[in-house]
Amino acid sequence: MSIIRPRSVRTLRFLRRLLIALLGSQLALAIGLTLVDSYRRRGKKPRPFPVTPPSPVQVGDGTVTTYTFGQDLYDDMLEAIENAEYQVLLETYIWKADEVGFLFKDALARAADRGVEVHVIYDAFANLVVPPSFKRFPSNVKVLRYPVYNAGWKFFDLRHYGRDHRKILVVDDKVGFVGGYNIGTAYATEWRDTHVRITGSGVWDLKRTFADFWNLHRRRVFRRSERPLLLETASTWDSQIRFHRNVPRLWMFPIRSMYLEAIHRASRRIWMTHAYFIPDQDFVDALKEAAQRGVDVRLLMPHKSNHIVADWISRGYFSQLLEAGVRILRYRDSMMHAKTATIDGNWSTVGTANVDRLSLQGNYEINVEIIDTGMAEAMEEIFRVDQSNCLELRIDEWEARAGHRKFTEFVLAPLRPLL
Repeated sequence: MSIIRPRSVRTLRFLRRLLIALLGSQLALAIGLTLVDSYRRRGKKPRPFPVTPPSPVQVGDGTVTTYTFGQDLYDDMLEAIENAEYQVLLETYIWKADEVGFLFKDALARAADRGVEVHVIYDAFANLVVPPSFKRFPSNVKVLRYPVYNAGWKFFDLRHYGRDHRKILVVDDKVGFVGGYNIGTAYATEWRDTHVRITGSGVWDLKRTFADFWNLHRRRVFRRSERPLLLETASTWDSQIRFHRNVPRLWMFPIRSMYLEAIHRASRRIWMTHAYFIPDQDFVDALKEAAQRGVDVRLLMPHKSNHIVADWISRGYFSQLLEAGVRILRYRDSMMHAKTATIDGNWSTVGTANVDRLSLQGNYEINVEIIDTGMAEAMEEIFRVDQSNCLELRIDEWEARAGHRKFTEFVLAPLRPLL
């Protein structure tokens, strides 16, 4: 005697198979795009790009110097480490085992040998492909390797899954560096990124950022053998410089709020540069509303980034942005990795956070917010130089794109919440 399955059971089975097929097609398409992009990039070198020389701007009781060329930044960072007298704090996401990577490792070792207190933090997942020998440091260099898996038995607790995506250097409480640059030879000359050097009271807040991360994670990494990193004095509050930190362990994500508040207050111009632009709809709506009320909204991103799938997913927002009057500028010939914005000639931010879910609601990130006309002027000049190396996407060009491109964007759109 045959049993006829209820219609609801058959419907559920069909929907389940449909969902599996959809997810499978998305995964296959993402892998295919990545492989094809990797093949096309083989042997290709980025072309030279225009840069803005670093020059300090007086902000509050200190200075802020902006770097747009990696070699300039690395030279000053290494000089600061070589001149360190009592403390060096270095935190990075990617640390390549190449010429530049060894320059930093050797400089830290020399500083430790002459009695400087050296603390290092790096993300283990981001450096899985780095040879283990490179990740072995002298015993007088204190190293916190942020684990690949940090949840332990609390695998259900999302607070433990964020990566350490920050890039920080603090030397002797006198100077601090923060921004988008990782450490590696390619970043020195081939990638366009943005970093800042800070002096004055803002350095204390940057040091506190490092110390808070170290103290939050040291017990799990060092098994209680390492004492907390103490701050010897309280920082003074600087009304013009603020550091915003995303701390998933504490469920703190202020960087997204910082951006949205600044965008909503804009009355003249919003110029943003981002390597990966995969925002939520509320963020997109904020930019659209600004453009529709007459604000000059410009979004600068790579024409082709190092993550082809992220590029395709971000394109899903282009139609509504262009229709609202947002100008989309695509950087040519090299990777644009900066995460910056400047608004109304008064407000600016530079940091490590991309406008995507991983950065704004997942990873450990840090952005410096600076309210100063001189700094905004410097950031606007950098934006103009970058814009000279861009192709602007016109709405008629975008609407005329091929059908297979529209199909690819449609299939990959459901992956937005994952990136």
